[in-house]
Amino acid sequence: MSWISRICILSFGWRRLLIMLIAGGIAALSMPPFLFLPLLFVTFPLWVWCLDGAERSSGLGLVFGPSFWIGFSFGLGYFAVALHWVGFAFLVDGGLFVFAIPFAVLGLAAILAVFWGLASSAAHFFWSNSFMRIISLSVFLALAEFLRGTLFTGFPFDVLGYALTANVTMMQLASVIGVYGLTLLAAVLGFLPALVWPADERSLSKRLMPLFMIFVLLAAQLSFGQYRLNEIEISQRDDMRLRLVQPGVLQAEKWQPASAQIILERLLAMSASRTGPDDNGLSDITHLIWPEAALPFFLSDFPEALVRIADMLPDGTTLITGAPRRQLAANLQELEYNSILAIGSNGETLSSYDKTHLVPFGEYLPFESLLNGIGIKQFVTTFKGWSAGESRNLMQTPTTPPFLPLICYEAIFSGALFSNSPDGAADKAQFILNLTNDAWFDNSIGPAQSFQHARLRAVEQGLPMVRVANTGKSAIIDPLGRISSVLEPGEIGIVDADMPNRIEPTFFSRYLNLPFFGALLLGFGFVAITRLRSLRP
Repeated sequence: MSWISRICILSFGWRRLLIMLIAGGIAALSMPPFLFLPLLFVTFPLWVWCLDGAERSSGLGLVFGPSFWIGFSFGLGYFAVALHWVGFAFLVDGGLFVFAIPFAVLGLAAILAVFWGLASSAAHFFWSNSFMRIISLSVFLALAEFLRGTLFTGFPFDVLGYALTANVTMMQLASVIGVYGLTLLAAVLGFLPALVWPADERSLSKRLMPLFMIFVLLAAQLSFGQYRLNEIEISQRDDMRLRLVQPGVLQAEKWQPASAQIILERLLAMSASRTGPDDNGLSDITHLIWPEAALPFFLSDFPEALVRIADMLPDGTTLITGAPRRQLAANLQELEYNSILAIGSNGETLSSYDKTHLVPFGEYLPFESLLNGIGIKQFVTTFKGWSAGESRNLMQTPTTPPFLPLICYEAIFSGALFSNSPDGAADKAQFILNLTNDAWFDNSIGPAQSFQHARLRAVEQGLPMVRVANTGKSAIIDPLGRISSVLEPGEIGIVDADMPNRIEPTFFSRYLNLPFFGALLLGFGFVAITRLRSLRP
C-alpha cells in the first residue's frame, strides 16, 4: 500500500481525477444492497493521500481549486455507481427515452458530487500533516451529507452511514445517533487507514494504531447492538392482524385507462384469496393493506370500485390503500394528491393522508413556468402533477391505533419523519406505514436500497414498520429492524402477519440530530484550533 499512497500524493491533473473517479465507484459498493464495508478502508484513504499532494490555492481556488475536483471526482464515481438504477425509470415506456439514461445518471451524480467537492475544499483549507486532517475531512464530509439530504427538498439516498448497517446488530447504533451520526463514524473509519502509509520512519506500533482504533470502534458498535438485541423484548399486538398485498403491476400498464378494471380485479381477487386449508381469508384480518397508488384512478370517477371493496370487506376489517385523491381548494382550484386512504367495510373513507414530500421532476416540476419555457417537462405526466399535503398528520380509524403514514421515498428522510406533524405525534404513533410503488425501478438495486433506508427509520424511532410495495419489497419490520412476513421483489402474492408493539422512545427519537451537530462542532473546534496554531509565527 505504501507505493499506492505515493502514487496518489505525486499524481496530478487527469490522472489524479481518474484515480478518484475509480475509487469513488468502488466505494459505492459499500452501500445497500452490497454493503461491502471493507471497501471503505481501501478507497477512502486514496482521497486523503490525493489531498496530501494537492496544490494550495488562493482566491476562488480556495473553493474550486484542485482539492474541490478531488472530492468532486470521488463523489461522481460514487454516486454514478450507487444511483445508476435511477436510469431504469427511462426504460418504462418501451425504451423510448433510453438515450437519456447516461445524461440523467451522470447529471444527478454530478449535482450530488458538488457537495463532496465542497467538503474536500473546506477540509483542505484546514489541512495538516497530523491526525487532525482525518477529523477535518470526516467532519466536512458528514456535514455535506447532511446538507445534500436537506437542502432543495433533499436527496439523502445512500448517505455514507448506510455502510455501517450491514446487519441488524450494526443497525442498533442508529437508535442513538441516527444515520448521520453513522455517517460521521463511517467517514472516520474509512479515512483512518490513510495514517498507516507512508511509513515516514514511524515505528510499526504507531503506524498500526489507526487499524487498532478501527477494530475497537467496530467492536464497540457490534457489542452495543448485541446488547440491545438481547435486552429488548418485542411483543405482538393482540388487536391487529394484517394482510399485505403485493400485486406486481407493471409500471407501463399501471396508468393505462384500460388497465383500471383489470388492476381492481387483481387486487380484489388477491385480497380475498386463501393460501391453504387453514386460511380463513379476510375473516381473521383486521387490516388489509395495498401499496402506493394501488388504485390507479380517482374513486370519485369510479364509484363502483367502492361498492366492490365494501362487498369484499368483512365487518370490522379496514382497507388501507394508496390512491389518488382530488379536492377543491378555497379558490375553487382542483388539487390532486398522492394519498393514503383508510376505507371501512361500508365503503366509507375513514381517514386519509396526502403526501407532503413530493419527488422533484417526478411528482411535480419545480419552477414550472420557467422550466417549461426551456422545454423541461415533468417526468411523470399521467396527471397534471401532484399537490403537496399541508402536514403529516397521524392516521387513525375506530379500529386502528394512531400511525405515521409515509408514501414512497418519504421514509428515507432521517430525523424528519415528524418534522411537520403536530406536537406529540412521535409519542402517539404506534407504528409506521410505508406504502410504495418501486415498479419504476424493477430489476435494479433501487428497491433494495429504498427498503434498507426505510428499515433504518424503524430502528431510529423505535417503531415497528409495515411496508407494502407494488413490486417489492413488502415486509413487517419490528422496532429493532428485524424482518418478518416478507414478500421479495418481483414476487406477486399476499402475506398475513401480526403487528409488533412499539418500544420505549429511543435516544435518537428524543434528540434527533443534536448529538450529531454537537460532534460536528467539537470536531470543527479541534480542527480550527490546530489550524490557528499552525499559523502562529
